[in-house]
Amino acid sequence: MTTRRDLREWAVQLLFQIDLNRPDDREVAFAGFWADKKVSQESTRFTEELVTGVIDHQEEIDRKLSDIAQHWDIGRMGVLDRNVIRLAIYEMCYRKDIPPVVSINEAVDIAKYFSSTESGRFVNGILDRIHRDLERPSRKAAP
Repeated sequence: MTTRRDLREWAVQLLFQIDLNRPDDREVAFAGFWADKKVSQESTRFTEELVTGVIDHQEEIDRKLSDIAQHWDIGRMGVLDRNVIRLAIYEMCYRKDIPPVVSINEAVDIAKYFSSTESGRFVNGILDRIHRDLERPSRKAAP
């Protein structure tokens, strides 16, 4: 069974790929990514919604990230960390159906899994500061 964690990990992998090699056609990148995976339409839809949301809101997301990470140029951040943070900011700011603490916990765990404990700490620190400025409940999703 595919979990939301799996879907977020795939979203991060897609964002990583797109960040390093932006395709002319996002749908081609999606098709190539899913070619060797057997997943449900619901799983691909959720993952692609996350990726599309991050890309569509990337300018605002990166502005928030730059404001918080004052001494870190986004381009100097590790590609993985940058995209894990982007995904979590997107979820916290634009996906009211996902509680912010879930987004933070998932991002920290994904950063630690794919990178290091230090990445987990870095991601947590950035996202905690973003979380403080949110005007919504931390542990509740909107109906």
